[in-house]
Order: sequence, then structure tokens, then C-alpha cells
Amino acid sequence: MHPDATVPSDRPARPERPVTHPNRRPLGPPRRLLRPIGAYAIQGLAFWNGFAIALDSVRGQLLRLELDDDSATVLNPYNASAFMDATSIALSPPEEGETAPTLWLVRDRDVYWCSLSNLVPQHFGSLPYDADGVAVWKSTVYVSSRQAGYIYAFSRDTGRQITRFYAPGIGRENLVAHGENLWVSDELEQTIYCLDRATGDLRFSVMAPHESPTALAFYEPPEGGESTLYVSYAAEEPYIRDDPNAEDPLQLSFRDRTFIHALDYSYNEAGRYALSNGYLVEMFYVEEIAPLDAVDFSKVQNLEWRIALPSNTDRQKVRSVEPVGIPFEEEIEDGQRVAVFRFPSLQAGEGRLFGWKAIVEVRGIRYHLTPRDAESLDREPLPEGYGDRYLVDNDDLAMDNPTVIAAAREAVGRETNGLRRMLAIRNYVYDRLSYRLCARIETPDLVLERGTGSCGEYVGVLLAMARLNGIACRTVGRYKCPGPGDRVQVPLHPDYNHVWLEFYLPGFGWLPMESNPDDIQEGGPYPTRYFMGLPWNHVEIAKGIRFQGLRVEGVPPEGISVGDLAMNHVRFRILEELPPFGSDGLT
Repeated sequence: MHPDATVPSDRPARPERPVTHPNRRPLGPPRRLLRPIGAYAIQGLAFWNGFAIALDSVRGQLLRLELDDDSATVLNPYNASAFMDATSIALSPPEEGETAPTLWLVRDRDVYWCSLSNLVPQHFGSLPYDADGVAVWKSTVYVSSRQAGYIYAFSRDTGRQITRFYAPGIGRENLVAHGENLWVSDELEQTIYCLDRATGDLRFSVMAPHESPTALAFYEPPEGGESTLYVSYAAEEPYIRDDPNAEDPLQLSFRDRTFIHALDYSYNEAGRYALSNGYLVEMFYVEEIAPLDAVDFSKVQNLEWRIALPSNTDRQKVRSVEPVGIPFEEEIEDGQRVAVFRFPSLQAGEGRLFGWKAIVEVRGIRYHLTPRDAESLDREPLPEGYGDRYLVDNDDLAMDNPTVIAAAREAVGRETNGLRRMLAIRNYVYDRLSYRLCARIETPDLVLERGTGSCGEYVGVLLAMARLNGIACRTVGRYKCPGPGDRVQVPLHPDYNHVWLEFYLPGFGWLPMESNPDDIQEGGPYPTRYFMGLPWNHVEIAKGIRFQGLRVEGVPPEGISVGDLAMNHVRFRILEELPPFGSDGLT
């Protein structure tokens, strides 16, 4: 039975009232993205009777949300303090003899419950550590704790612990129970995990399309049909503030950004990967001829200018590519598509624009492989030719330098498992380096001695150390579409290019790994959101080959680079969000 302890409210409890508005019901199907008016930071989410119930932890307000627009109604105007700083809510169906569901919430170390009709929380139990998320399924109450590193299961009737299992990530986690699964959102990992509700075993995980997921809940259509998983997000975003009283009226500032978005997912069990929300993206890559005065144009006659094109992958599909400015011929280089532009001659002062425009479908991806999987796969040999291409120093990796050799040996120790070795190398590099944008790329030995590096330098160090340990690796890039994903039909300009890598797991294939974005805190622990995973906004171009280069009669021109001849223009436009996956998202 539940204890009788209560949390004091601002005013006495009001009489029971209907949960839904007597004169309003949802006008149509729910929108895929909601921005509740007046909400600051949604930290809890649930659905009931066709409406969403959201917890705004900043104000302590429980908001009833209309699903066909951004309207919101405060359900607890008189006792918001009882819900302030709470981090999660859940709803369980009405018990026998009641008309309103039971609302569950966690705040600090405590778990509370109350009727949705009176909203006076009563104490259910406490953890020895701060509680983060709560979910209820029939007679079981699930509570997550980042500090403890566990998800606990309690009996709803007695309050006693039934079992516990490891939390899958390292960030603050929220929960929802649905059928035989327990779904977990991790704010730091930017990942949604699907666990077996009874054992805690991971079935698969999904890359969330936005940063800082804070809560999740399933919407069940009142008329029946497939359920939809919605995820809330809460963070700050920078914006330009106009202060007319200041000497400089345009100022950089920050504001709260919170919204609710339907999560699409599809798990390919045979391929061992899960896809999530996708976007149709238009990308321009255009070079503008702007030669430096010192260029010797006699060396660039009959010039071949090669620019790699986007690839087709598990998460990326190229719908179309067309030339910009002048036509190109397409060639295949090491399995990658390359646009070849030909110039019989170039002259000082010549002005040209040339490049390509691509329409690409991009999605988030997470591969689901465990060290146990790697134990059996590691016995497979590398494909023919991979050793000569992906285990050697072919890009100034300083693999013969004592500093790099010692670091490669120290990073893995006696570990023999392929996945664990790659993760150990990544964590070692994160321990040794901090991110800093650099004007030029230095070799891995100098980067390790300096202790800072750009994304390209992180990649160089990771490549060198992995290859020295017998792990085939290659560079991938080249640009990220500036987020967030709801900026549809707006020209978006990335500030910098970006590179990451792929490592090869024998018997399976290539797996992605980001260079530096998971290096977010000194000394770790580090999230694994981009270890075997990529978000939707990465456009994969030039896997293992140079993104672009010059050739005169088949060889690079001596002493002349792309940067000596041109400046580039890169622009994205998010055309639309891709339609949701069919059925239940499982394939």
C-alpha cells in the first residue's frame, strides 16, 4: 500500500474535475512536432484520452497539450511548487472505482503518486541516490538513477524492490513502458534505447534526431491503430537579440528551446542497425575560381579537377546529382563516385563557378553490435587488399614515430576484442586531447605532444593508433548540415568542413565513429552516441579517398593546390522531413 505522506500544496486540494476539457477534443491527427506555448523545459511526458500531459520543470506546471496546435492549459495552477524541479512523470490507468488515471513523478530522491483529478502528490518511496525517470506497467514501477547507474523495478503494491539492471547510457535517463519493452531516453547520449522490460537486455538503440532528449511517451490513437513514440527535448539555443538602448543593438544571447517530436525508427535485424528520423536535404558544393597572384598558370593547362560526390549507404540515399556552372564527367574511384571537371586552360583573372547540387535522403543510424559479437567476427580475415590500403601510413600518420607507437600500445594494453580495442583507443585519445580549431593539420606525434587538435587531427591520431593495432580504418567526411532539423526551406551555411572515420570489423563490415564530438568532459566518462552511430545531418562523401584534388595529365600539378586556385561555397537546405516508417518500425 502507498504511504500517506503528502507534499504540501500552495492551496487546499480542489474538488474532483474532469480530466479533459468539456468543450474541446482533438480536432484531427496529432502533429509530428509540437512547440507548446509558454513552456520552458519539458522534462516529463505522457498521453491520456487523446491529449498530452507535459511537465515543465522550470515552472512546476503540468500542461495539457492540444495535439493539433501549440495550445497549452495548466492543470495545477494552485500547487505548481509540488512539481517544480521534478524530472519525470508517468500515467497509469484508473484503478477500480476511479475515473482518473494515477500520475507518478520523481523529484530529487523521491517517487510520488497522485490522482490526475486532484494532483496532490503522495510519497511512494525513496532511492539512496537522485532519481531521474519513472515508468509504470501494471503492478511494476520502474525508476532510473544516473548516480546509481541502475534502473530499479519496484512492486507498486508493497514498494519493495523486485530487481534492478544496468542503465544503458551515462546521462540523465527517462523511461516509458510499452508492452514487453522498456524505452529509455538518454539526454547526454542523444539516444533512445529499447530494453526487454523483464531482463533489461538491450534490443536495439536509436539515434535521436535532436540533442538533449528529456522524456518520451507513446501516443495511442483513440480510434485504434499503430502507436507513435513522441520524444521531448529541452536545451538552450543562441539567437541575436535586438536591444535598441545599447550602443551595439544586436547582441548574442540565449533562450530556452523545448518541443515534442515524433520519433521514427526502423530496426533492421539482419543488418544490425536502427534508422531514425530522416530529412530530404539539398546540398550545393561549388568552387569559385579565385587564383592567387603567385600561381604559375603554365602548370595548370589541361587540368582535371576532381570532386567527390555523396555516397549511397545504409543511412543515406542519393536521389539526384546535377552539375552547377559547367558539366562534369562521373568516374568511380575505389568504389566512390567522383565528379571530374576538365579545363583545357586557366588564366589569371578568369572567373568561373562550378560544382554540383545533390538531393539526398539522410537519416540517423545506430549499429547494434556487442563485444561478444566481435569475438566470433574477429576470426574472419580482412578482405583482399584492405591491409595495403587501410593498415598502412598513407597520409602522414607518423606511424613509425616512437610517441605514436607507444601511445598505440598503451591505449589497448592486453585487450584482444576488436570493439573493445577500438573504444579503448578512442577513450585514450579523448583523455590525451582537447578540441581546438587549428589553421593546419599536424601529424599525430605533434598533436599528441601538443594535447589539442581539430577534428582532422583527432582523426589522424585515431587512424594511426588503430592501424598500428591491426584495425583497418579510413577517413569519411565532408560536411554537416547545420541544425536543427526543423529549419525547413531555409538556406543553411556550415562554418567548417568536418571529418570522421570508419573502422572495419571483420565478418561484418565498416562501422562509423565520430572524431571528437563525444569528447565532452575532462577525464570522462564519455558517451558512445557516435561510436557505431551517426546523426542525420552528416553527409557521407569520399570514403577512404580524397574529397577533391587536381591532376594534370594524370598527376597532381607540382606546387599548386586547390586552395591556390579557388574558394568554395557550401550551402544546405532542408526540403522536408521524410515520411515515417511503416508498420511498427521493425524489419
